[in-house]
Amino acid sequence: MSTRTTSTTAQQPVTVTAARVVRPDRREAFEQWAREVQALAATFPGHLGSSTLRPGEGSDEYHLVYRFADADSLAAWERSPERARMVDRLGDLVEDERFARVEGLEGFFGRTSPAAPVWRLVLLTVLGVFLLTSSFHLVVDPVVQDWPWPARLLLSAVVVVNGLRFVVMPALTRVFARWLRPAPRS
Repeated sequence: MSTRTTSTTAQQPVTVTAARVVRPDRREAFEQWAREVQALAATFPGHLGSSTLRPGEGSDEYHLVYRFADADSLAAWERSPERARMVDRLGDLVEDERFARVEGLEGFFGRTSPAAPVWRLVLLTVLGVFLLTSSFHLVVDPVVQDWPWPARLLLSAVVVVNGLRFVVMPALTRVFARWLRPAPRS
């Protein structure tokens, strides 16, 4: 993973996902390791959060997700001797691992190509916000109309942001995949 950044990407949040297939008999030890490495990452400047996604039924693949304020903060974490010591401790806990990195708006859309132009991502986001806020106002507003406006606004923000990130944008990204990343002209 390159640690060089340009001034345009250095200011964008960066998300890294580390997928690790954990030996079935070492799950408890791995979960302890994951808690420790995430607590350590939280002490680094620019750390915005991390989480552990546990495997579903029939799987042994864990995903550790780290988010940093910018590429430089992430690079400082990745190059740190503290992280290196933690990674060395993985030893016989995992069978396989792979990493994915997403910067800026790209992380909001699920799996998109860096080739997707920002203006297209912005238009798709506007469409997603429009769909969610319209639905929210039609369906939820009548139910919570007696709530104080700050509570209604907070509920709206929570529904819209989570709906965008986990439902609407990944779906729109799949539907508009060809438009987001058109094939190069020959």
